Amino acid sequence: MNNETTVKPMTFKLFLEFIRLNAKTASAIPFILGLLYSIYYFQSVDWLNSLIYFIAQMAIAFFVTGFNNVQDYKLAVDQHYRDTYNIIGREHLSPRRALNLMLAFLVVACGLGLILVWRTNLLLLFMGGAGIFVTIFYTFGPIPFSRFPLGELLSGVAEGFGVFFITIYVNIAPERLLGLFFDWPRFMVNGNLLTLIILVLVGLPNIFTVANVMFADNMSDLPQDIRNQRYTLPYYLGIKRALWLYDALLYLCFASVTVSAILRLLPPESLLVWLVLPKIRKNSRIFHQEQIKETTFETAIQNLMLFQGVQIGTLVVAILRTQVFG
Repeated sequence: MNNETTVKPMTFKLFLEFIRLNAKTASAIPFILGLLYSIYYFQSVDWLNSLIYFIAQMAIAFFVTGFNNVQDYKLAVDQHYRDTYNIIGREHLSPRRALNLMLAFLVVACGLGLILVWRTNLLLLFMGGAGIFVTIFYTFGPIPFSRFPLGELLSGVAEGFGVFFITIYVNIAPERLLGLFFDWPRFMVNGNLLTLIILVLVGLPNIFTVANVMFADNMSDLPQDIRNQRYTLPYYLGIKRALWLYDALLYLCFASVTVSAILRLLPPESLLVWLVLPKIRKNSRIFHQEQIKETTFETAIQNLMLFQGVQIGTLVVAILRTQVFG
């Protein structure tokens, strides 16, 4: 990889692997849930804002995965991982060209984000800026977040809840949720605390399922991460405690939905999510047996898709029910 003439072009097939397209469906789930919840609970939707944000969010998701691949390649201590496991070394791609491509996605996302700030409220600039900060410095900088036990927390809050929250934010009036308002020379931040608490409670499954995907990923990569001096949460907990926490987060998803349904924050149909508990427990037992990236890691993504798929389906049913029967 030192000789630029030896690098290969990034074909479309390699690009899809580089951004891990198979995992991007999971990235879209919080957006879909946020959009449906805006329609169901707030009876409000702005389709143009939703489209702009969806494109921006997917551009960020592409950037995150690709940028992390570049940084993992550059920061790798284990030469075997660098040359045979990381896609840049394995496929002889140019790190510089790959980085430039990912930066283009970041520029697109930031540009669309500024349009949304103009169309909604200035407070969105600070929320989006915080998300971009976490995105970049997760694997960049003198002390990347990825080398500390923060990945699960950051991914759950930023990707799981942040996307869900911002999707709702761009679909309703700022006065109903949270906003930064000016009356020169005065300004104020005004929000509805009860609504914010509701969104946190309803959004907990997004946090837990997305965090668990990162958690499973880190458990699967633990030996390799140690060789590359990445000390993630499973390193500090140990596999036994990590697996216990992994299961606890799964069960907390069911508890959150149940409480939300009882409080009528979610439709009663949401309780149908309990039907997928046996399959989720089966996937968990498979992952307990061995934590392997190429095989059992997929069970974490399957659990997210199963749980949130039911959430999506029941929200659609509830929306149709209310439109037909009032």
